[in-house]
Amino acid sequence: MDNKDNKYKILRKQVNWNNLWFYRKALTVFQLTTVFTKRFLPQHGDRTVDQMVQAARSGKQNIVEGSADGVTSAEMEIKLLNVARASIKELQEDYSDYLLSHKLPLWHSRHNRFDGMLEFCREHNDVEDYEPYFDSWSDEEMANIGYTLCRMTDKMMMTYITNLESDFVTEGGIKERMTAARLGYRADKKEELAAANKEIATLKAEIQRLNTIIAQLKEEISRKSS
Repeated sequence: MDNKDNKYKILRKQVNWNNLWFYRKALTVFQLTTVFTKRFLPQHGDRTVDQMVQAARSGKQNIVEGSADGVTSAEMEIKLLNVARASIKELQEDYSDYLLSHKLPLWHSRHNRFDGMLEFCREHNDVEDYEPYFDSWSDEEMANIGYTLCRMTDKMMMTYITNLESDFVTEGGIKERMTAARLGYRADKKEELAAANKEIATLKAEIQRLNTIIAQLKEEISRKSS
C-alpha cells in the first residue's frame, strides 16, 4: 500500500498487547494470583479463590479484547480497558482484605521491605522474573507484591486510557474516519480533475499555436512555389 492509499486508511493500527507493560504486569498478576490462591486459600468452600482468579483473568483478557477491538472502535477499546481496570482494582482489594483478615501488614513507605519490593516491581514486568519466587515467598510477601502490581498496572492503564481519550477527541471514531476518508478522496479527485483540465487547456492552446505555425508555413511554401 502506497502513501496515497494510506491517506484513506480507516482501520486503526493493531496494538501488540504483548508489548504493553501493563498487559505484561497483568499477566504476571494472573499467574501470581493463581499460585497464591492454591498455596494460601482453601480450595473448597471458599468463593474467594474463584473471585480472585476470575478478577485476575478478567484484567488481562479485557486488555487483549480491548486492544483487538481498538482496530475498529476506540470507544470499545476504552470501555474494555476500563473493565480491565475495575477487575484489577477488585483484585487489589482482595489482597488488601487478605492481609487485614490475617493480621498481616500492608507494606507502606515506612516499612523496611517497601522500597526493595517497589524497585523490583517497577523494574520487572514479566512472569519469568517472578516465577522463581512463587514457591518460596510467604503469604505476606505474595499478597503485598500482588497488591503493588495491581496498583502499578492500574496507574499505567489510566495513563494509557487518557491518551486514547485524547486521540479519540482529535481523530474521532470509525464513522468520523470513514467520513474524513470519503471527503479526502473526493477532494483529491476534484483536485486531480482540475489539474487534468488545466493540462488539457494548455495542450489545446499548444495545438492551436502549432496549427497556426503550420498554416503560416504552408502559406509561405505556397507563395514561393507560385
